[in-house]
Amino acid sequence: MQYKDTVRGRFRSRPNRFIALVDVDGTEQICHVKNTGRCRELLIPGAGVVLSAAKNPARKTAFDLVAVEKGDRLINIDSQAPNQAAAEFLPTLFPQKVIRPEYKIGNSRLDFCIETEDGPVYLEVKGVTLEEDGVARFPDAPTQRGTKHLRTLTRLVGEGFRACVLFVIQMKGVSYFTSNRRTDPVFADALIEAAAAGVTLLARDCRVRDNTMEIADPVEIRL
Repeated sequence: MQYKDTVRGRFRSRPNRFIALVDVDGTEQICHVKNTGRCRELLIPGAGVVLSAAKNPARKTAFDLVAVEKGDRLINIDSQAPNQAAAEFLPTLFPQKVIRPEYKIGNSRLDFCIETEDGPVYLEVKGVTLEEDGVARFPDAPTQRGTKHLRTLTRLVGEGFRACVLFVIQMKGVSYFTSNRRTDPVFADALIEAAAAGVTLLARDCRVRDNTMEIADPVEIRL
């Protein structure tokens, strides 16, 4: 996936979860933050950030904040990027298959349904931006919605369907992925239950540049 017209800046502050103030060549820009999560370990004063020009020139915020430097890593924090990157990546896992995004089943909406000769495969994508000491963790804030998705996938497997969770780690250079039990023990337990029930768990890192994010290599999962 690609961004157009990206520029570099320095993060100043985040007045609320939707807005960031960023210094770009000595001028303060009011930017839309494309992630409603906490991102406390990333959005710190002075951090280098990447901004993408808004598609609508009439919008109040001229830029979207899409990536942050953390040490020698560039971490994409755009919450829409994992699904867009997954849409480009899934045909490599399921060649010549019909892949339907935003698939509604019961009272849930899952990210993808892949039609195969052996029946549908239901797949949910989770973007991962939290890294601690080289370990990628999800979530960075409690997520009832994420737990609901896991339980839906677990139920579908119990009904004889195939189901997957793809954790898209929006950076390179992590050693493994695990759930963030400290922040959301309910999600951590639901993930263990899903795996035990037969839900396939996948984790991939990403090559992140200023104007692109591309799903790359498998990452070990530790429950």
